[in-house]
Amino acid sequence: MENKTNDLKMSVITPCFNSASTIGDTLDSVEAQHCVNMEHIIIDGASTDGTLDIIREYSDRVPYEVKIVSEPDGGIYDAMNKGIKLATGDLIGIINSDDRFAPNAFDLIKNAYTGAEHEIIYGMIRTFDGDRLKTMEFYHHDFLLDRMINHPGSFITPACYRDFGLYDTSFRSSADYAWMKGAMDKGAVFTPIYEVLADIRLGGMSGSNTGFRETLKLQYEWGRVSRARYLAYTFKSRIGDLYRRLHH
Repeated sequence: MENKTNDLKMSVITPCFNSASTIGDTLDSVEAQHCVNMEHIIIDGASTDGTLDIIREYSDRVPYEVKIVSEPDGGIYDAMNKGIKLATGDLIGIINSDDRFAPNAFDLIKNAYTGAEHEIIYGMIRTFDGDRLKTMEFYHHDFLLDRMINHPGSFITPACYRDFGLYDTSFRSSADYAWMKGAMDKGAVFTPIYEVLADIRLGGMSGSNTGFRETLKLQYEWGRVSRARYLAYTFKSRIGDLYRRLHH
Protein backbone atom coordinates (compact mmCIF):
# COMPACT_ATOMS: atom_id res chain seq x y z
CA MET A 1 0.00 0.00 0.00
CA GLU A 2 2.82 2.36 0.85
CA ASN A 3 4.42 1.69 -2.51
CA LYS A 4 1.21 2.57 -4.30
CA THR A 5 0.78 5.81 -2.43
CA ASN A 6 4.35 6.96 -2.92
CA ASP A 7 5.07 5.81 -6.45
CA LEU A 8 1.88 6.21 -8.46
CA LYS A 9 1.97 9.14 -10.85
CA MET A 10 -1.32 10.97 -11.20
CA SER A 11 -2.38 12.76 -14.39
CA VAL A 12 -5.14 15.35 -14.03
CA ILE A 13 -6.81 16.87 -17.08
CA THR A 14 -8.85 20.08 -16.95
CA PRO A 15 -10.68 21.27 -20.08
CA CYS A 16 -11.67 24.92 -19.89
CA PHE A 17 -12.92 27.89 -21.85
CA ASN A 18 -13.48 31.38 -20.42
CA SER A 19 -13.56 29.94 -16.91
CA ALA A 20 -11.98 32.81 -14.97
CA SER A 21 -14.84 32.94 -12.47
CA THR A 22 -14.52 29.29 -11.38
CA ILE A 23 -11.21 27.74 -12.38
CA GLY A 24 -9.36 29.14 -9.37
CA ASP A 25 -11.33 26.83 -7.06
CA THR A 26 -10.58 23.88 -9.33
CA LEU A 27 -6.84 24.57 -9.37
CA ASP A 28 -6.77 25.10 -5.61
CA SER A 29 -8.43 21.71 -5.10
CA VAL A 30 -5.73 20.01 -7.18
CA GLU A 31 -2.95 21.80 -5.32
CA ALA A 32 -4.56 20.84 -1.99
CA GLN A 33 -3.94 17.15 -2.73
CA HIS A 34 -0.28 17.77 -1.74
CA CYS A 35 0.82 15.35 -4.43
CA VAL A 36 4.20 15.99 -6.03
CA ASN A 37 4.31 12.95 -8.33
CA MET A 38 1.69 14.25 -10.71
CA GLU A 39 1.08 16.33 -13.79
CA HIS A 40 -1.78 18.71 -14.47
CA ILE A 41 -2.74 19.03 -18.12
CA ILE A 42 -4.92 22.05 -18.84
CA ILE A 43 -6.58 22.21 -22.25
CA ASP A 44 -7.87 25.72 -22.80
CA GLY A 45 -10.08 26.54 -25.77
CA ALA A 46 -8.40 29.92 -26.45
CA SER A 47 -9.99 31.81 -23.55
CA THR A 48 -10.22 35.61 -23.65
CA ASP A 49 -11.43 36.40 -20.11
CA GLY A 50 -8.28 36.08 -18.01
CA THR A 51 -8.46 32.32 -17.54
CA LEU A 52 -4.92 31.89 -18.86
CA ASP A 53 -3.53 34.44 -16.40
CA ILE A 54 -4.97 32.41 -13.52
CA ILE A 55 -3.57 29.19 -14.97
CA ARG A 56 -0.08 30.63 -15.46
CA GLU A 57 0.04 32.00 -11.91
CA TYR A 58 -0.95 28.55 -10.65
CA SER A 59 1.67 26.88 -12.85
CA ASP A 60 4.39 29.13 -11.43
CA ARG A 61 3.62 28.30 -7.79
CA VAL A 62 3.04 24.52 -7.72
CA PRO A 63 5.83 21.90 -7.39
CA TYR A 64 4.50 19.55 -10.07
CA GLU A 65 4.43 19.84 -13.85
CA VAL A 66 1.63 21.84 -15.44
CA LYS A 67 1.15 21.39 -19.18
CA ILE A 68 -0.87 24.17 -20.81
CA VAL A 69 -2.43 23.95 -24.26
CA SER A 70 -4.45 26.95 -25.44
CA GLU A 71 -6.06 26.69 -28.87
CA PRO A 72 -9.54 26.38 -30.36
CA ASP A 73 -11.03 22.92 -29.97
CA GLY A 74 -14.05 20.93 -31.05
CA GLY A 75 -15.77 20.90 -27.68
CA ILE A 76 -15.24 19.37 -24.27
CA TYR A 77 -14.62 15.80 -25.45
CA ASP A 78 -12.10 16.96 -28.03
CA ALA A 79 -10.32 18.80 -25.21
CA MET A 80 -10.43 15.72 -22.98
CA ASN A 81 -8.98 13.57 -25.75
CA LYS A 82 -6.14 16.04 -26.29
CA GLY A 83 -5.32 15.83 -22.61
CA ILE A 84 -5.43 12.04 -22.53
CA LYS A 85 -2.96 11.87 -25.41
CA LEU A 86 -0.53 14.04 -23.41
CA ALA A 87 -0.91 12.11 -20.15
CA THR A 88 2.02 10.07 -18.82
CA GLY A 89 0.66 9.05 -15.41
CA ASP A 90 -0.39 5.69 -13.96
CA LEU A 91 -3.93 6.98 -13.36
CA ILE A 92 -5.80 9.64 -15.34
CA GLY A 93 -8.52 11.83 -13.87
CA ILE A 94 -10.56 14.60 -15.47
CA ILE A 95 -11.88 17.55 -13.46
CA ASN A 96 -13.89 20.28 -15.16
CA SER A 97 -13.03 23.94 -14.67
CA ASP A 98 -16.09 24.56 -12.48
CA ASP A 99 -15.69 21.44 -10.30
CA ARG A 100 -13.28 20.54 -7.50
CA PHE A 101 -11.70 17.50 -5.87
CA ALA A 102 -12.39 16.57 -2.26
CA PRO A 103 -9.34 17.31 -0.06
CA ASN A 104 -8.30 13.65 0.35
CA ALA A 105 -9.39 12.39 -3.06
CA PHE A 106 -5.97 11.35 -4.37
CA ASP A 107 -5.07 9.37 -1.24
CA LEU A 108 -8.39 7.52 -1.44
CA ILE A 109 -7.87 6.75 -5.12
CA LYS A 110 -4.29 5.55 -4.73
CA ASN A 111 -5.18 3.31 -1.81
CA ALA A 112 -8.11 1.80 -3.71
CA TYR A 113 -6.10 1.03 -6.87
CA THR A 114 -5.76 -2.75 -7.26
CA GLY A 115 -3.10 -2.65 -9.97
CA ALA A 116 -5.36 -4.06 -12.66
CA GLU A 117 -4.32 -3.03 -16.17
CA HIS A 118 -7.80 -1.92 -17.19
CA GLU A 119 -9.19 -0.31 -14.05
CA ILE A 120 -11.73 2.43 -13.36
CA ILE A 121 -11.70 3.77 -9.80
CA TYR A 122 -14.73 5.85 -8.89
CA GLY A 123 -16.51 7.28 -5.88
CA MET A 124 -19.23 9.55 -4.61
CA ILE A 125 -19.83 13.10 -5.79
CA ARG A 126 -21.67 16.06 -4.32
CA THR A 127 -23.64 18.43 -6.55
CA PHE A 128 -23.97 22.13 -5.77
CA ASP A 129 -26.33 24.82 -7.02
CA GLY A 130 -24.16 27.85 -6.33
CA ASP A 131 -23.03 27.36 -2.73
CA ARG A 132 -26.02 25.20 -1.82
CA LEU A 133 -25.54 21.44 -1.55
CA LYS A 134 -28.18 19.73 -3.69
CA THR A 135 -27.33 16.04 -3.66
CA MET A 136 -24.76 13.47 -2.65
CA GLU A 137 -24.63 10.81 -5.35
CA PHE A 138 -23.15 7.37 -5.81
CA TYR A 139 -24.10 5.09 -8.68
CA HIS A 140 -22.60 1.61 -8.52
CA HIS A 141 -21.26 0.21 -11.78
CA ASP A 142 -23.69 -2.72 -11.51
CA PHE A 143 -26.38 -0.18 -12.42
CA LEU A 144 -24.42 1.61 -15.14
CA LEU A 145 -27.11 0.97 -17.73
CA ASP A 146 -29.49 3.11 -15.70
CA ARG A 147 -27.25 5.82 -14.20
CA MET A 148 -23.87 7.07 -15.32
CA ILE A 149 -20.69 7.34 -13.26
CA ASN A 150 -19.59 10.99 -13.25
CA HIS A 151 -16.08 11.47 -14.64
CA PRO A 152 -14.98 14.07 -12.01
CA GLY A 153 -15.33 11.28 -9.44
CA SER A 154 -13.23 8.71 -11.32
CA PHE A 155 -9.65 7.88 -12.25
CA ILE A 156 -8.82 5.53 -15.11
CA THR A 157 -5.71 3.60 -16.14
CA PRO A 158 -4.09 4.66 -19.44
CA ALA A 159 -4.55 1.13 -20.82
CA CYS A 160 -8.32 1.68 -20.82
CA TYR A 161 -7.99 4.60 -23.21
CA ARG A 162 -5.30 2.82 -25.23
CA ASP A 163 -7.33 -0.36 -25.73
CA PHE A 164 -10.92 0.89 -25.54
CA GLY A 165 -10.45 4.17 -27.41
CA LEU A 166 -11.03 7.82 -26.59
CA TYR A 167 -14.28 9.76 -26.21
CA ASP A 168 -16.64 9.99 -29.17
CA THR A 169 -16.70 13.68 -30.10
CA SER A 170 -20.02 13.35 -31.93
CA PHE A 171 -21.67 13.52 -28.49
CA ARG A 172 -22.25 16.87 -26.81
CA SER A 173 -22.60 15.64 -23.23
CA SER A 174 -22.86 11.85 -22.96
CA ALA A 175 -19.64 10.56 -24.52
CA ASP A 176 -18.27 9.61 -21.10
CA TYR A 177 -21.43 7.58 -20.40
CA ALA A 178 -21.13 5.73 -23.72
CA TRP A 179 -17.42 5.19 -23.09
CA MET A 180 -18.01 3.73 -19.60
CA LYS A 181 -20.55 1.28 -21.02
CA GLY A 182 -18.05 0.23 -23.70
CA ALA A 183 -15.32 -0.22 -21.10
CA MET A 184 -17.62 -2.39 -18.99
CA ASP A 185 -18.49 -4.53 -22.02
CA LYS A 186 -14.77 -5.00 -22.74
CA GLY A 187 -13.93 -6.23 -19.27
CA ALA A 188 -12.69 -3.20 -17.35
CA VAL A 189 -12.33 -3.65 -13.58
CA PHE A 190 -14.50 -1.17 -11.66
CA THR A 191 -13.28 -0.30 -8.16
CA PRO A 192 -15.79 1.68 -6.06
CA ILE A 193 -14.89 4.05 -3.23
CA TYR A 194 -17.72 4.82 -0.81
CA GLU A 195 -16.53 8.33 -0.02
CA VAL A 196 -16.84 11.73 -1.73
CA LEU A 197 -14.14 12.32 -4.35
CA ALA A 198 -15.41 15.48 -6.06
CA ASP A 199 -17.88 18.35 -5.96
CA ILE A 200 -19.58 19.40 -9.18
CA ARG A 201 -21.58 22.50 -9.99
CA LEU A 202 -24.97 22.04 -11.62
CA GLY A 203 -25.49 23.47 -15.08
CA GLY A 204 -23.74 23.16 -18.39
CA MET A 205 -24.53 20.73 -21.18
CA SER A 206 -24.84 17.68 -18.95
CA GLY A 207 -27.80 19.27 -17.17
CA SER A 208 -29.52 20.43 -20.36
CA ASN A 209 -32.31 18.84 -22.35
CA THR A 210 -29.74 18.02 -25.04
CA GLY A 211 -27.79 16.04 -22.46
CA PHE A 212 -30.97 14.37 -21.24
CA ARG A 213 -31.90 13.31 -24.79
CA GLU A 214 -28.44 11.89 -25.48
CA THR A 215 -28.55 9.84 -22.30
CA LEU A 216 -32.10 8.68 -22.99
CA LYS A 217 -31.14 7.60 -26.51
CA LEU A 218 -28.24 5.53 -25.18
CA GLN A 219 -30.49 3.85 -22.62
CA TYR A 220 -33.04 3.12 -25.35
CA GLU A 221 -30.32 1.57 -27.52
CA TRP A 222 -29.19 -0.55 -24.57
CA GLY A 223 -32.74 -1.80 -24.03
CA ARG A 224 -33.27 -0.02 -20.70
CA VAL A 225 -35.98 2.35 -21.95
CA SER A 226 -39.01 1.36 -24.01
CA ARG A 227 -39.60 2.91 -27.41
CA ALA A 228 -42.81 4.56 -26.17
CA ARG A 229 -41.03 6.13 -23.20
CA TYR A 230 -38.08 7.20 -25.33
CA LEU A 231 -40.33 8.96 -27.86
CA ALA A 232 -42.54 10.54 -25.18
CA TYR A 233 -39.69 11.96 -23.13
CA THR A 234 -37.80 13.13 -26.20
CA PHE A 235 -40.91 14.98 -27.43
CA LYS A 236 -41.50 16.48 -23.98
CA SER A 237 -37.92 17.76 -23.73
CA ARG A 238 -38.09 19.35 -27.18
CA ILE A 239 -41.32 21.11 -26.25
CA GLY A 240 -39.50 22.41 -23.17
CA ASP A 241 -36.68 23.74 -25.35
CA LEU A 242 -39.18 25.48 -27.64
CA TYR A 243 -41.01 27.04 -24.68
CA ARG A 244 -37.77 28.44 -23.25
CA ARG A 245 -36.75 29.90 -26.62
CA LEU A 246 -40.11 31.61 -27.00
CA HIS A 247 -40.07 33.09 -23.49
CA HIS A 248 -36.46 34.28 -23.27
